[in-house]
Amino acid sequence: MYLAKPILARRLVAQAQRSRTQLDDAMVAALQATRLWLVSIFALSLGSHYLTLPDRHNDLLKAATAVAFFLQLGFWAGAALNFWLGRSRARAMASNASAATSLSAIGFIAQLVLWTVILLLVLDNLGINITALVAGLGIGGVAVALAVQNILGDLFASLSIVVDKPFVIGDFIIVDNYMGTVENVGLKTTRIRSLDGEQIVFSNSDLLKTRLRNYKRMVERRVLFSFGVAYETPPDLLEQIPATIRKIVEAQSRVRFERAHFQKFGEYSLVFETVYWVTDPDYNLFMDIQQAVNLAIMRALKSERIVFGMPRQSLQLEGPLRLDAGEPEAARSAGNGAKAGAH
Repeated sequence: MYLAKPILARRLVAQAQRSRTQLDDAMVAALQATRLWLVSIFALSLGSHYLTLPDRHNDLLKAATAVAFFLQLGFWAGAALNFWLGRSRARAMASNASAATSLSAIGFIAQLVLWTVILLLVLDNLGINITALVAGLGIGGVAVALAVQNILGDLFASLSIVVDKPFVIGDFIIVDNYMGTVENVGLKTTRIRSLDGEQIVFSNSDLLKTRLRNYKRMVERRVLFSFGVAYETPPDLLEQIPATIRKIVEAQSRVRFERAHFQKFGEYSLVFETVYWVTDPDYNLFMDIQQAVNLAIMRALKSERIVFGMPRQSLQLEGPLRLDAGEPEAARSAGNGAKAGAH
């Protein structure tokens, strides 16, 4: 048996390397997790049925068999868990390296829970009263949880980010007044790189408590803009402006026109509002298209001698106009004196 295991393992590994299925990889993992000394205890237990042993030895062998069974079960369960986590990490590394880190944390917690359960089952089969032990573990767990509740909150928030995926590395997000590209999602914090270049660090639990906008998930970009023309523009020309804007927008590539209207009478101008969609989420492309639209609108309005509305103020004077209203009192007195001397 000790000689057959390495030979069988080598053959299964060679077969797994040639095959594209995951079944043979799982068989290799299960074989490598098999402990021959535990299998030997099973074999000894089976052989004891054909022997007459003292009760003390039978009880000892039964306890050893139970311990061996639970230990081997733990090794197989741990191998299955590692096999699943390994495949998940391999898929996550291609798109999200932080997900692999969080999956490692999940694996550690799962292994800890697994072997805690195995230990309790072994102690129970050995005749040890585990009720007090479980109660002690519960009280200790509460004390530890209270001491590190912020850390545990960030840890579980990290797992929530990995499972729910509100964002991944490379996404451009806005959180409150901060914006930037996600660089790392760790066990306690998430780091983003702002547009100015500095790195901003968020606590995972705080990050999930607030509302964030993920622009990387944007499929289309809705663009709304408005401009105003002077009140002196004739109605016939005003009526032509929406059609002109439609023609300009539809001339752009990767754009879907929605509407253009004479929206309202503004304080200084007649306001036109336009809405269109850019079918690509790229921000630089959106700015290039908006720039082309703006320049084309300026050329079209200039060719029709339509001017943009500008803020301006009109001053209305009441009563007769006096040319000397702005002269100082001394100047007016001197002028009146000169006139009197001439007489």
